[in-house]
Amino acid sequence: MRRFLAIPLVALSLSAAPGALAQTREIGGKGELLDRIAVVVNDGVVLQSQIDAQIAAVTERLRGQGTALPPPSVLRQQITERMVLQEIELQRAQKIGLRVSDEALNGALKDVATQNHIDFAALPDALAHEGIVYADYREQMRREMTLQLLRQRDVYQRIYVSPREIDQFLAKAAADKSGDASYNVSHILLSLPEAASPGQLEQVEKRAEEIRERAEKGEDFGQLAVSYSQAQSALERGLIGWRKGNELPTFMADVVARLKPGDVSTPIRTPSGFHIIRLNEVKRDDQPLLVEQLHARHILVKPNELQDDETVRGRLQVIRDRIANGSDDFGAIAKAVSEDPGSAAEGGDLGWSGTGTFVPEFEAALNKLADNEISQPFRTQYGWHVAQTLGRRTQDMSTDERRRRAFEQIRASKSDEETELWLRRLRDDAFVDYRG
Repeated sequence: MRRFLAIPLVALSLSAAPGALAQTREIGGKGELLDRIAVVVNDGVVLQSQIDAQIAAVTERLRGQGTALPPPSVLRQQITERMVLQEIELQRAQKIGLRVSDEALNGALKDVATQNHIDFAALPDALAHEGIVYADYREQMRREMTLQLLRQRDVYQRIYVSPREIDQFLAKAAADKSGDASYNVSHILLSLPEAASPGQLEQVEKRAEEIRERAEKGEDFGQLAVSYSQAQSALERGLIGWRKGNELPTFMADVVARLKPGDVSTPIRTPSGFHIIRLNEVKRDDQPLLVEQLHARHILVKPNELQDDETVRGRLQVIRDRIANGSDDFGAIAKAVSEDPGSAAEGGDLGWSGTGTFVPEFEAALNKLADNEISQPFRTQYGWHVAQTLGRRTQDMSTDERRRRAFEQIRASKSDEETELWLRRLRDDAFVDYRG
């Protein structure tokens, strides 16, 4: 039977099980509301029905993976805390005006349809066949995409990668080919309070050592992660997945390189707590890396209080048509009207870029264009665009491309730890009242 799962955009994404997204709060025969507030989170709430739906979904998924379920109280606590964190994050996104456009959401849903080998138009009926309400599934996807954008905004801006770090990274990569290896890694995190006392530190370290010993004696690591880990990957059996050696969190990189598949590390202390790492698999890729690049330019116009979405789209349509029929020059118009500070002065030129450089909906629009073709107006989280592709090429790793990838890998290696610290700060600053 086909299973439709939300794209794993963020670590706390919970898989949708049949019925989990279709649950509604019902009225009993005597008019009694069969739901209640489980947790008050700032000005919002987490409902008991929401927690129950997620417990049902996670329980089904873990059973499908052959993972023994933790005690019900542990599973409920894990899921409740995740939903509290999710509510805190969504409130922050709303406060700062972060919004996922319908165009971006439709693009993600089209990816789901493609992965399941059906047409996008057939997705609602296919979901309904499994007992999943399309509107609920769509809203769940929007929430996950919002959380991803929020983390990129709040976490990445805290991460600084210096030119010296990039130089050292490239020098190390040239001398040590371990960065070419990919590692499949799982881990368990036991969190520490921000100002942990010596007694708390000793207690958590002792528990971490006990868990490591149990893993080394043959207990299922994924089961231990579900039961004890406080990382965002806990209910994914602690699985981080495949990462290049240089993309692993900094504190993991050297440890993982010394492990053999199946090995479990001793507890590692970081600001977020104690980590226990298991290396599942390793593979090496010594093939030269060829990069598919695309040369594009664009014009960006943003909606505002005086120009709504439809007005901006109509304005860009006129601009696009005049460029297409030769009445106006793309570069000149971009310099005059584009609101992208990074490219307007260059006539909208974005240069040669590899896959993954742009947000998904922008990249998807470019990929549909033939060389020199001009797009119809389309929307991203930044505003409305008209884009043109100027050429494509396959390029061996240039110095600039190597430095860009080095920057991304260094940033990725820092982001996991920063994300845990960021979530802890959000949680500590929030008002949370458990209603039992």
